[in-house]
Amino acid sequence: MDHVELEKRSQGPSGRRPGGAGAPEGCLVVAIRMPVRIVALVLVVPVRMAWDALAAAGRFLYRTVGRPVGRALVWLARAVCVWPFVALWRWVLVPAGRGLAWLARMLVVVPARWAQRYLLAPLGRGLVWLYARVLTPLGQGGWWLLRSGGAVLAAVGTGLWAGAVWLGRHLVVVPVRWLLRYLVAVPALWLYARVLTPAGRALASCARGVARLVGVVLTGGAAALLWSGRVLLVAPAAALRRWVLVPVGRVLGVVGRELGQALGHAWRVAGYVSPAVGRFLAALFRWVVVEPVRWVYRAVLTPVGHVVRDAVLRPAAQAVRGAGRAARQALAAARETVRQARADVRRALFGELPQRDAPASREPRRPAGRTLDGSTTALTHLTKD
Repeated sequence: MDHVELEKRSQGPSGRRPGGAGAPEGCLVVAIRMPVRIVALVLVVPVRMAWDALAAAGRFLYRTVGRPVGRALVWLARAVCVWPFVALWRWVLVPAGRGLAWLARMLVVVPARWAQRYLLAPLGRGLVWLYARVLTPLGQGGWWLLRSGGAVLAAVGTGLWAGAVWLGRHLVVVPVRWLLRYLVAVPALWLYARVLTPAGRALASCARGVARLVGVVLTGGAAALLWSGRVLLVAPAAALRRWVLVPVGRVLGVVGRELGQALGHAWRVAGYVSPAVGRFLAALFRWVVVEPVRWVYRAVLTPVGHVVRDAVLRPAAQAVRGAGRAARQALAAARETVRQARADVRRALFGELPQRDAPASREPRRPAGRTLDGSTTALTHLTKD
């Protein structure tokens, strides 16, 4: 895929670039775009190839290592954590719970049901009869007495309270009200009208004058500070923003936009380059390493291995087996010779021992080995038998 088709893909469906609004591009944008895209392509292609290689290695490790190990860990966790608890629940807790439930039923439920049927129910019916026939008439009579006595006491209390209120009103409230009106209210009204009102108006006039003076001073100071701040701070800041920051920001914006588009373009190009390079390296590895090794294995190593197996390994194995068999027979003959020599020495020193009837043995009788004075061997003995 050539550069023109990739350039068309990097643009939007209407042919305009995603970063712009369809306005004509300046010479600065055109001058920056191509070097930035070349540098981004050179820098991004190795990163994309490394990323694709790591992704392929990760998928391979997941298929070959991660998935079996995960399944083994799941099986192990199930065997260690789940199955023992399931067995404990099924074979221990459930039977124990059933036994406890039966025991609780026999020790608690059945006695409680018997007590409720033969003790509590008759007792409850007796209490109901006692409440209906004895306690209810007594309660109604007591309530009638309390209500009658309460009515009498309420009437007496109401009369006493009315008398106390009339006495308190004419003996306390009326004299106190007269004393407060003529001893406190009249002097307080005169003091408020003749003294406090003129003094308050004078203080209010003074406060208004002082507030006006402070307002004028603060207004002048604020205006001076605002003018000084505008001249010393705002005007230089506006000039710096207009003539320095805005142009630099526009340039940086163009560079950042082109850099982002170049990285995206380079990443997409690397997406086509990296698989092609991977397939090329895989094919190169296959034809340089795998196929020669396979040919050497099929055409050279396999025939040589067959020849070595048929001409060397099998005869050597047969010779080793024969030597081992002969060595075992020689050792058996030597053990039998030593045993016979010990028996001869024992007979020469102590005489012939009395023969005893040996108990019948269930084991099979071992054939006598080859001795010095005979040519009978275990093989000939087995043949004769």
